[in-house]
Amino acid sequence: MTTRDLFEETHAALSANKTRSGLTILGIVIGIASVIALTAIGQGAQNSISASIDSLGSNLLEVMPGAVRMIGFGASSGRGSAKSLTPGDETAIMGVANVAAVSGEYSSRYQVTVAGANTNTTVDGVNGSYAGIRNISMDQGAFITDSQSLSLSKVAVIGSTVATDLFGTDATSTNLVGKNIRVNNMQFTVIGLMATKGGSGFGSQDNEIFIPLGTALQYFAGTGNQFLSTIDIQAATQQSMSQVQSDVTALLLSRHGVSDPAKADFSILNQQDLVSAASSVTGTFTTLLAAVAGISLLVGGIGIMNMMLTNVTERMREIGLRKAIGATKADINRQFLAEAVALTFIGGAAGVALGWSAAYAVTAMGIVAAQVTLSSVVLAFGVSAAIGIAFGWYPARRAANLNPIDALRYE
Repeated sequence: MTTRDLFEETHAALSANKTRSGLTILGIVIGIASVIALTAIGQGAQNSISASIDSLGSNLLEVMPGAVRMIGFGASSGRGSAKSLTPGDETAIMGVANVAAVSGEYSSRYQVTVAGANTNTTVDGVNGSYAGIRNISMDQGAFITDSQSLSLSKVAVIGSTVATDLFGTDATSTNLVGKNIRVNNMQFTVIGLMATKGGSGFGSQDNEIFIPLGTALQYFAGTGNQFLSTIDIQAATQQSMSQVQSDVTALLLSRHGVSDPAKADFSILNQQDLVSAASSVTGTFTTLLAAVAGISLLVGGIGIMNMMLTNVTERMREIGLRKAIGATKADINRQFLAEAVALTFIGGAAGVALGWSAAYAVTAMGIVAAQVTLSSVVLAFGVSAAIGIAFGWYPARRAANLNPIDALRYE
């Protein structure tokens, strides 16, 4: 039997019962499409989480105060409540190897007002390096500078959400530089509007106001209360983050007179650890989705085997006649195996197209930026072909082993 004969026979056999062939192919289509679409959604979710964390800053380490320690059985005030970080700690950290930038931060919530509008939001006192550490870009004006912090300037940079709350829905399209706002009944001049950044696991910078750190410590922290809420550190490279974290930990333990690391009055959050944890969780989630979708591929394969066994039974006399006029076992085996593989290839191609379309639709609806990867397409199509061979082999072998006399007598 030539290759051309094999194609013609396969086409004729599948076309003889279009409904049955179509329903069999449908099982493969749904399985392939499910694997591709769900894997794309899982990959998109993973990318979205990683991008959200990365938007917080580049190679970011965040030092936070520990919990206030109570004597006896008193209740803990919670992590971050202690007053243990000082501007001196910030200055000392600048001298640690592989530290690219450092910014202390004093943060609290205040009532912010303008004529006819007000909002309650987070006000952060920061240094000039904060914008670079946290990947902040400006729509209008400029960010806080170190000279403004040293001179205790009453200037402010506001987020887009704050701008909308205070100046109306068209605020971001209006020049806000030079406008005056009152923070805790103290007048500040707006010198910049941040570009919209979106929310994150640490809150939304769009709903924050930034003022010079020196100003925040002088007027809001109070005399004798020169403690920082956090210290943001940018490592020189991603590879040096763990070493910087270790070095800063040792430095602060020494400065705070703490000999036991378990009793440290601070903690350090490593951005890379967050990315790794998020990637691990979403990776597991994606694998689970693909495994669930893979079950439908198995069901589709069983459907192919069932159809091919039915074909063998219905075409007994045809098989007997072919063998009687000289067809070999190999010819019969190739014929039925080709029919099974054809079903899976057709279903696989349609499934890839449907899965890709589903991923595109999810992205277009703004649910998540689904990402179809070449590996998922190759894997799904490869599994489809394997299913055709695996589930088509037994019916093909059964047909090839039929005795021609028994086949011709079959009613």
